[in-house]
Amino acid sequence: MRITRRELLQGSLALPFLPAAKKLPLAFSTLGCPKWPWARVLEEATRSGYAAVELRGIEGEMDLTKRPEFSPSRIAGSLRELEERDLKISDLGASARMHEPDPEKRRAQIDEGKRFIDLAHKLNCPYVRVFPDKLVPNEPKSTTVARIAAGLRELGEHARGAGVGVIMESHGDITDSPTLLEILKASEMPEVGLLWDTHHTVVEGHETPEETFRRVARYVRHTHIKDSKPDGKGGHSYVLTGQGTVPVREIVRVLARGGYRGYYCFEWEKAWHPEIDEPEVAIPHFAKTVREYLEEAGAQRQG
Repeated sequence: MRITRRELLQGSLALPFLPAAKKLPLAFSTLGCPKWPWARVLEEATRSGYAAVELRGIEGEMDLTKRPEFSPSRIAGSLRELEERDLKISDLGASARMHEPDPEKRRAQIDEGKRFIDLAHKLNCPYVRVFPDKLVPNEPKSTTVARIAAGLRELGEHARGAGVGVIMESHGDITDSPTLLEILKASEMPEVGLLWDTHHTVVEGHETPEETFRRVARYVRHTHIKDSKPDGKGGHSYVLTGQGTVPVREIVRVLARGGYRGYYCFEWEKAWHPEIDEPEVAIPHFAKTVREYLEEAGAQRQG
């Protein structure tokens, strides 16, 4: 049974918008298709039935503020192309790191975050993702946590009134829910939330999906979903969705039953791992697989 718009509306996590009624809330990050031009991104998203696209670089340019599609002369046309295809931009993926202790480096990171917030406002995009990102060596954890929280608050203040939220990703050294929660509570404001990278909290944070979501659910605004399996060398290899050891079906069930109303976003790290499957394979496969998982979760909620 296909999950309905009414079912997606049931829950407590308020978001600025919902995906179109005829589409399930699926998104993919352009990190997974680093060679595709803008037109190809939109074409493939439409073909596979996605509702939204997360912009994390286009054709190798990670600074979206430098892309011609979003220049003053072309941004209206780009927005029109999205509207014609009934697509949304789920979020912009900045590279800004909130942990940086060096004042000059920190200022550069904050400035990047602010530039992305300004662009998100122009694109009617609800979120900008930033990283926490590291625990600074030889520094008390509490000091680093306070610095990360301060950075999130500064960006949140910049975003106030712009219709844009700042979402910190579970990433780097910050992948356990107690630390995530500590930072989120310290930066508590309506403009700040969490991008739950479900892979990182499972594989690096060693938590079950239920455990993580129970602690941070009220802050979750967006997700990253991907699958992997141990590589035999102490690390992991990314594999097609449902073919690894990450409990993706369970992640979808936990989100759907927990009232999550954002996008289920595929983050295929092709830009960083060129050896993994091509986007022409992985992106349609994710849509098909997670669509089935969402339908199962919808049937469970009806039962």
